Formats: sequence, C-alpha cells, structure tokens
Amino acid sequence: MSQQAVWYPSQSYIDSTRLYQWMKSLGFSDYDRFHEKSIDDLEWFWDKAVEELGIEWFQDYDKTLDLSKGVKYPNWFVNGKMNVTHNAVDKWAKRNDKANKTALIWESDDGETRTFTYKELQDEVNQTAAGFQQLGIQQGDIITIYMPMLPETLFAMLAASKIGAIFSPAFSGYKADAVATRINAAESKYLITADGFHRKGKTIPMKEEADKAASKSSSIEKVIVVKRTGRDIAWNNERDVDWDHIRKPINDLKTLETNADDPFMIIYTSGTTGKPKGTLHTHAGFPIKSAFDAGVMMDVKQEDTLFWYTDMGWMMGPFLVYGGLVNGSSIVMFEGTPDYPNPDRLWQLVEQHQVTHLGIAPTLVRTLMKHGSSWVNKHDISSLKAFGSSGEPWNHEPWMWLFEDVGNSQIPIINYSGGTEISGGIFTNVLTKPISPVTFNAAIPGMDVHVYDKQATSIKNEVGELVITKPWVGMTNGFYKENERYENTYWNRWPDTWVHGDWVIHDDEGYYTITGRSDDTLNVAGKRTGPAEIESVLVDHDAVIEAGVIGIPHDVKGETPVGFVVLKPNYTASEELKSSILKHAVDVLGKALALKHLHFVEDLPKTRNAKVMRRVIRSAYLNEDAGDLSALENPETVDKIRELGKQEQHN
Repeated sequence: MSQQAVWYPSQSYIDSTRLYQWMKSLGFSDYDRFHEKSIDDLEWFWDKAVEELGIEWFQDYDKTLDLSKGVKYPNWFVNGKMNVTHNAVDKWAKRNDKANKTALIWESDDGETRTFTYKELQDEVNQTAAGFQQLGIQQGDIITIYMPMLPETLFAMLAASKIGAIFSPAFSGYKADAVATRINAAESKYLITADGFHRKGKTIPMKEEADKAASKSSSIEKVIVVKRTGRDIAWNNERDVDWDHIRKPINDLKTLETNADDPFMIIYTSGTTGKPKGTLHTHAGFPIKSAFDAGVMMDVKQEDTLFWYTDMGWMMGPFLVYGGLVNGSSIVMFEGTPDYPNPDRLWQLVEQHQVTHLGIAPTLVRTLMKHGSSWVNKHDISSLKAFGSSGEPWNHEPWMWLFEDVGNSQIPIINYSGGTEISGGIFTNVLTKPISPVTFNAAIPGMDVHVYDKQATSIKNEVGELVITKPWVGMTNGFYKENERYENTYWNRWPDTWVHGDWVIHDDEGYYTITGRSDDTLNVAGKRTGPAEIESVLVDHDAVIEAGVIGIPHDVKGETPVGFVVLKPNYTASEELKSSILKHAVDVLGKALALKHLHFVEDLPKTRNAKVMRRVIRSAYLNEDAGDLSALENPETVDKIRELGKQEQHN
C-alpha cells in the first residue's frame, strides 16, 4: 500500500524544529533511530523529556520508573514532588520575560475578547484557590466542572490543582442524567457550573441541568455558579454559591507540593453507552504527555498561540490547556461555533488572535468545505504554522482541501491520534519527515507501538490490531475505583499488552493508517472492514461531502453495510445519483462489500467537537434505544434516520 507524500520539509525547516534540535542535542539526526532508543530505554527517554520541557520539581525524583506493580500500574518519577499549576502558570509568572506575556485569549460567541497575561492568570487562579479553601475544599476532594469554554473554567481547573483537589470535567452539552452519572461515579463533593452560555446568538440554559444533576447525587455539598448570562435562575441558599462571592483578593498563595503520582484529574471517556470509564490522571502524567506532544512533536514554542476547537469535557480541552501553558505559549478558548455568524468565523479567529497552531476535527473541515474557500480567502491566516487534527479518521478529499485550498500546500497537517486514557497521542505526523494525506508518518517517541494479527505477530501492509507493549508517561492510572474493568478493557487479550481498540495498517514506507475502531468492525460474509474505509470511498464520489456507514444484521452474510451520505450543495438527491454512488462503491470495494442501502441525509449525528456518532446512527436506523443523546450537537438528525429505518422495514 504505497503512500504519496505531498508535504516535504526543507532541511532548514527541519533544523528549526524543537524535535530536531532536541534530538541533535541527544546525539541523533535520524527520527527512526531516535524512536527506537526512546522505547528501548524508557527511563532515559522520559528523564530527557521532562528536562526538555523544563518541568520544575519541588523535590527531585529518585527513580524515573518503577514497575514493581507490573506494566499495568507503572509508577513514574518516584518520590518526586511537583504541581501542574506551578509548571503551567506560577513558574512563568515569576519570570520577568514571561510575566506580562499573554497566557489566555478568550473569545465569546458574540466576539467579546478577554486576555490574561501569565501574571494576571496567576492572580485569578490564586483568588479562586483561596475561595475554594475558604469554602472547605481540601486536598483530595473531587470537583466536577460542568462549564462552557469560559476563562473561569480554566481558573477553576488550575485552582483545584494548586491546592491538591481533583477536578473532573464534564462536557458542557450534557443533560442532567449524563452529568449526574459522572458526579456519582467520582463521588464529587462540589459542582462548578454556569447559569448558561451563548451559542449561535442564543442563550443556552445550564443551571437547570446542573440542579437536576445535583439532586440525583448524594455526594454534592455545594454548587458554585458562574453568572455568565445574567439570566434569572432558581437559587438554593443552602447549596448554591456565587462564583464572585467566593473569590478572595489575595496576591500570593502557596502552591501545594503534590507528589508526582497524586491524582489531579478524573476525565470520563466520551462513550455514551453503559457506565462511563473514569480515567485517572496524575500531576506528572497527563500534563507532561500533553506538553511533550504539543511542544516537541507539534513544535509549539513560547512565542506561539495554540487553539484547539474543543470542549473541556473532551480530552483535547485539557490537552489545549497543558499543551499550551506548560510550554509557555498562549492558548485560545472559544465559547462559540466555527461557522457563526458566518462560515469564516474560524479563519477570523486565526487572523485576529494570530493563531499559529489550529486544531480541528475532520468532520468540521468537511462542514467548512461545503462553504468553499472564498470564506477562507477573506482573511490573512499567514500566522498559521500547522494544523492539528484529532478525533476520527480522515477522508482524502477534505484532507486535501485543507492542505491545498486553505493552507496553500504550505502548512503541514499534523494528524494526531491517541485517547483520553493515553493523555495524548500514539501516532502523529512528525515535522522532520514528509507527510502524506490521511496517514500518520510516525509513532510518537516513548510509545512502543505494534500492529498485531490474531496470533500477536507484528504485521505490515494489512489491517491489524493496534497494541502498545510498554508503559508511558500519561497512561491512565487505572479507572477510578474500577481497576478490574480497566484491566478487562485494555489488558485481557495478550499478556502485558495494551490493546487500544483501533484497526491500523502499517505500510512498508512507514506510514500508519487507522481504518476504524476494532469494536466497530463490519464482518460481511467473513470479510472484515472498518466503516471508515467504506466512508472514504463514498466521500471520494464527486457529489458526496460526508458519509456515515453502519452494519446491520443480514440473514445470509451475518452483517451488511448501510450508507448515509450528505451531498455537496450543488447536487440534488435522485435515484440516478444514488445508483452512481453505489456503482462507484462497488467499483472500488468490490461486490462482496456492496452497500445494501444508501440514504441521502441533510446531516449526520455529531458531537459538538464534530465527531460522527455511528452508534447513534445504527440504533436509530434499527429503531433501538439510542441511549444518552445529550452529547449531540444536532439531535434532530436522529429522528430522520429512525424514519428512514422504518420506511426500509416497510418496503
């Protein structure tokens, strides 16, 4: 399977990257040799990584890695003491050359902007932390943060870490049941929320859902409320506390000297079937892995501005925070949506805030692509150094549109894939190597990655199971209070081997392609394929901008694929067009994997960070219970798909 690179770094460009300069300082000029060393000697590698990141320790660690509890439960930086808030804020605020440099840029839905220097951010965090302490929040207490993307969301996260409390972020679009499930799983004592927020020119209520969630929990003692919109809201004098009233004017507050392996965050995986899994992250885990991936791998430097379009309840929210701030760069938080009030909002943000690194999901690119590149051309986006991309596999056409039409074939696209339980990435596109569309050109240093067949043999040029055979900094410290489930989820296939759940192809040229989730696999008459593979073929048709594919039961084949496509604006649904798309799919995939049905839809069910929810498509189409839909940006799409399924059953 040959890949054709489209972006080639010049030698002067390679020489300028943090990755190359760091490798050279360690005696390496070849990335593959360096990667090999990074997994052969994990302690050497992570020791050098924290040094490169400038992590400051209150007490130095005795040993980089202790595996006395086995590979599943590594202990990193043994006896080291540090605090993520010190490394993300305090150390920069104390430096004369950094104190007055921008740490946070926030933009509201209607375009209001607030900026905070590192010193100002430190002051906000200290005042919040002092308020938390006066409220009775102590080291080890768990705080659920159910907030939109506001500056106060960041203040709360950093203030919690400063005093040794543990925060647990919940997606701001969840309804009460989903929030309550997470509160109860974490046994949170405190809930921080807002009265509401602004989105697409409308005020979205939030306090009502928070109240319902709190009423379903026996552990919540106080609900802290940020009055973002000034709406009239119900107020429980026994339980509710005004954010503005808790903050204490204070110039300085001592940062707690936490242990490297003390927990700082419990973030629940975004799966909405069954009980969510609480990934447990430590002060020296998630922040260091995110900072390494952003700083060294994506080349985020102190003078740069990182913006990832996300929510704090998804992994890329905390990634944005620690990936940016631990590296001393500026970060952008955005309350609104990338296409409101016009389809150029994202490019306007890039221009206005001089964004250097822009993180977006493939689905969002497909959405913006519908509007054409004229909206991009209205703005000067020359500040951009790189695109980041995460959340799902790409299709070729939208990847090329972003690369050629938006980035003028100059800006590298850093595909990035890992997970909440990884604290960042497994694969990426390193900037010292050529980049080809859709694929990843490297495994990240420190990640001992293999593609296995059923016999646990490493394979090339065919689809296999993605596995990791050594621990890494940032690996979830089990699941919160559910370690048996953690072991059953990742470690029950082969001895001491993390099975990630992705189907991957590793080709002879060194490129990796993710073809889909291994638990999402279609098995059509014994032939296994990932939905993403069929979706890519559908999107390659001239008329199709987006596609979703599911498998439904079939008497003979066991399972058969059904496709849902969104057409480009200049195409109209017709039987003739449907036949053309189906023929194209057969021509590429063969008759064995032919689609049983193809449906035209106006949109696909997506989360707010633009991930297509195949699980929801399938349950709606088969008229099954779709479970919790509160994470969806566009729940109205579900009813339309359900109707299509009913019509198909009648035919």
